[in-house]
Amino acid sequence: MTTRKKPEELRSHRWYGVKDLRSFGHRSRTAQMGYHRSDYAGKPVIAIINTWSDINPCHTHFKQRVEEVKRGVWQAGGFPVEMPAISLSEPMQKPTTMLYRNLLAMETEELLKSYPADGCVLMGGCDKTTPALVMGAVSMNLPTIFLPAGPMLRGDYKGQYLGSGSDTWKYWAELRAGNITENDWQDVEDGIARSPGHCMTMGTASTLTSAVEALGLTLPGAASIPAPDSRHAQMATLTGKRIVDMVWEDLKPLDILTKQSFRNAVTTVLALGGSTNSVVHLVAMAKRSGISLNIDEFDEIARSTPVIANLRPSGKYLMEDFYYAGGLRAFLARLGDRVDGTQKTCMGTTLGENIADAKVYNDDVILPLDKPLVAKDGLAVLRGNLAPGGAVIKPAAMEPHLRKHQGKAVVFKDYNDMSARIDSPDLDVDKDSVIVLQSAGPQGAPGMPEWGQLPIPQKLLKEGVRDMLRISDARMSGTSYGACVLHVTPESHVGGPLALVQTGDVIAIDIEARSINMLVSDDELARRRAAWKPPIPKFTRGYGALYLKHIQQADNGCDFDFLEPGYGEANPAGGEPEIH
Repeated sequence: MTTRKKPEELRSHRWYGVKDLRSFGHRSRTAQMGYHRSDYAGKPVIAIINTWSDINPCHTHFKQRVEEVKRGVWQAGGFPVEMPAISLSEPMQKPTTMLYRNLLAMETEELLKSYPADGCVLMGGCDKTTPALVMGAVSMNLPTIFLPAGPMLRGDYKGQYLGSGSDTWKYWAELRAGNITENDWQDVEDGIARSPGHCMTMGTASTLTSAVEALGLTLPGAASIPAPDSRHAQMATLTGKRIVDMVWEDLKPLDILTKQSFRNAVTTVLALGGSTNSVVHLVAMAKRSGISLNIDEFDEIARSTPVIANLRPSGKYLMEDFYYAGGLRAFLARLGDRVDGTQKTCMGTTLGENIADAKVYNDDVILPLDKPLVAKDGLAVLRGNLAPGGAVIKPAAMEPHLRKHQGKAVVFKDYNDMSARIDSPDLDVDKDSVIVLQSAGPQGAPGMPEWGQLPIPQKLLKEGVRDMLRISDARMSGTSYGACVLHVTPESHVGGPLALVQTGDVIAIDIEARSINMLVSDDELARRRAAWKPPIPKFTRGYGALYLKHIQQADNGCDFDFLEPGYGEANPAGGEPEIH
C-alpha cells in the first residue's frame, strides 16, 4: 500500500503552515489575490509551468488548456498556481530556439525551487519546450507530469494533405525549380498550418512528446491527441487531477526514470522514424537524471529496430492519422518486448499495464513488425576523421544511392556565405558533389540551428536533382529529409576537423560501415590545423556570454556543464537546500 504524505509534510507547508511573521506575509498576500485560506491550507500547491505566448503558434490553445488543468487540480483537492515561463517558438525565434533551451530549463528549475510548489504540470510541445521543461523539473525532482501540446490538424492544398515542414521544403524546391507558381506557393502557405498545435509530421515536437510518454512522464496516450480535439481538453483536466495524487504519493521523476526507461524512449523514437534532434535532447535529459546515455547506444538500438510508423517525412501519413490508428499506446503495444513494460510511469502503474488493452486500428499507419517501412537504421551514428566525436544521419529519409558515396566538397564558411553563393550559376557543383557548411554548431552559429537540410543549388534542382550528400555541424528539423549528415562533433568553431575541410577535398560516407572521412593525408591536415585560428566569440555579454562559456558539444547533449549533477561542490547531504 502506498504511503501518503501528511499535510504538514508538504513542501508548501514551509510557506503557508508555519505560525510566524513570514508565513503571515505569504497568507495575507494570497488573500490579496482573492483566495481564502481554505483554498490552500493543507492542500498540495501545484505549479503549472505554462509556455503560452502570443508569438508561439503551437501553444495558442494553452490559454484554455491551463484553465482545464486548474479545474482538475481543484477537483482533486489541490491549489493550482499558473507560472508563465519563456516560450520557445520554433518558427519565430532567431537564431534558434536551441540557443534558449537551457534558459527555459534553468527558469523551470528556479521557479520550482523558489516558490511553494509541491508538484508541477509542465505545459509544452513546441520542439525545445519539451526537453527544457523536463530537464528543469528533473533537476528539481518534485512530483511532475508533462502535458503535451498535441499536433495540429492535417494541412490542406488542392485536396492534398500537407505536412508541416516536410511539404514546406518540398514545394519550396519545386518553386525554385520553376515547377509551381507564386500563387501555388501562396496556397501552400495558407493551408499548411490551420489549427493550434505543433507540427503534425513526425518532426521534433511529436518525436519528443512521444519519447516523454515512453519515459512514463505523461498520461497514457497523451502525446498523440490532436491539439483541437476535445479529448485533449479532457486529458488536461485528468492531468490536473493526477498530479495532486502524485504529490500525496510522493512519486517523483527520479522514481520513474531509469536507464531502461531511457532505452525505451530511444527505441520508441527509432521505431517512429523520429527526429535526429532526439539524440541531443534525450542525452541531455538522461544526464540531468544522473543516467549515462551516449550516442552509440542510439546506433546500437537502431541496428535492430524497424521503423513501423508510416509517418512523414519518412512515410505517408500524419499525426492525426496516427491518433485515429490507435496512437502511441497501440504503437508501443505493437513493439512488444522491444520495450520494457516493467518500467514505472507517473500513473503509479507500469508501462506494460498502461498499454495492455491498446489496439491498432489501421495497419497501414502503424505497420506490422514483419512489414516495416524500413527494416532497421532509422538513424545512424557515423565516425571517422571528419567526425571523431560522431555525427548523425537519418538513412530512412535519404535517397538509397547516397548510402555509400564519395564526392568533392563544396565548402561554405558560414550560413551567409552559403546564402550568397548556393544558387550562383557559376558555382562549381554537380549532383555528386558534397555540400559542406561550417560554423553552424553550438558555438559557431551560435546555438546549433536547424540549418542542416542544406539547399540544393538551383541549377541542379532544374536538372531534377532532389537529394545530395550534405554535411554540417548544425541540426536539422525533424520534418526535414535528405542525405544530411548532422551534429558533426567537435564542431568547426572550436577547431574540429570540419573546420579544416576545403573545397575540392574528397569526402566519403558509408552508412553500413558507419564511416565518414575526408580523403586528405594526416600531414596535410596537420598543416591546416597549424594555420587555423580560433574565430571571434559570437557574444561578449548577457546570456549569450554565459552560453558560450558553458555550452557542451552535441554528443554531450548541449547542456550547460554547471547544470549537470555533480558539477562543482556536491552537497554531502544531498537533496534541496533549506529555503528561509
